[in-house]
Amino acid sequence: MSSYELYRRSSLGVALTDTLDELITDGHIDPQTAMKVLSQFDSSFADALHSKVRSKATIKGHLHIYRLCDDVWTFIVERPTFRFENETVVADKVKVVACKASTAS
Repeated sequence: MSSYELYRRSSLGVALTDTLDELITDGHIDPQTAMKVLSQFDSSFADALHSKVRSKATIKGHLHIYRLCDDVWTFIVERPTFRFENETVVADKVKVVACKASTAS
């Protein structure tokens, strides 16, 4: 099963990529191993979000841009307000990327 590479742009994904780059540069691992680690990261991140996260949020704001390309929706929301169970978070602008979920387990 293939996974999206979306989570590589998260702070955790960037830290992993930087660490793998350093390990390759220092000669501790080869690039093929690093690619396998990143592929496993993509799969594990998606699985963890699907099976472990039960929180829901409501987003309100001004939809500035939206697009659909290759079954991936991208929304740019200005002045969004995120309402969680016990918290409200406000931002200037947020990018939301939504992909079709796999139904295979």
